[in-house]
Amino acid sequence: MKGFMAVYVIENKGMRMMIDTSSSLMTRKIMKKIKEFGLYPIHKLLLTHSHWDHTDGVERLRGLQNEVEIEVMASENAIDNLKNPERMNEGLEVDPVENVTPLKEGDTIDLNGLKLEIFNFFGHTQDHIAVFDEKNKNIFTGDAILNRYDRATFSPTFMPPDFNESELFKTFEKLREMKTKLNSISLSHFGVWAGEDCERIINEMEELHYKTKESIIEWYSENHSRDYITAKYHEKFIPNSKIHTKENIVGLKWVINGLIIGLKSSGYI
Repeated sequence: MKGFMAVYVIENKGMRMMIDTSSSLMTRKIMKKIKEFGLYPIHKLLLTHSHWDHTDGVERLRGLQNEVEIEVMASENAIDNLKNPERMNEGLEVDPVENVTPLKEGDTIDLNGLKLEIFNFFGHTQDHIAVFDEKNKNIFTGDAILNRYDRATFSPTFMPPDFNESELFKTFEKLREMKTKLNSISLSHFGVWAGEDCERIINEMEELHYKTKESIIEWYSENHSRDYITAKYHEKFIPNSKIHTKENIVGLKWVINGLIIGLKSSGYI
């Protein structure tokens, strides 16, 4: 889903694990692509956290692949949130997700010999996990650290309803400690960043968090208007974005609104 979200499938010796689902409306398109890529069926589904854009397609995916049962996995902290999705997704209609295998930090997932390690990457939410593939030197971080849609477009991750900055700093530190073991970082929003791009994300993630947070707080104190704050964000942080342009800024306004609500819910504004 170019420009918005990446859904990943890890395959090893015929066993496949999908990471997140996107919205239920996209599930049929995603399943079509999975079949085109020769990645059908999916055996395991890992949910990085319980926000709707990562979980909303679970039940439809199960229905589209009813001949093979999918094991759904998520953080142990996410189990109740998935059963009661209104907690994390106020105002949205999201189907409950039942029958989920709970995971905690240090657990491993075995894909026919490929070991994947689970890390708690809290902060964005308090039920967020990351998946580390040591063999291939890659980590799937979901929304935990940064959203980078292209080299000119990024957004921070302080979204509602339970953003926690102190936990986010712990996540940043965990990732920095893993730096020498990584060649790439796979972001839900959006794509695989390797080599110098991977290093840049790790080096800049905390600084970008501070700068965007403090800027939005300052702009909100000047003017509560989402249009005003969106225009200021575009001008300061992503003036060369081809995804969010001055002529087409609606998507960025939606992101900024979520960031403002996240700062409100965590007491910063």
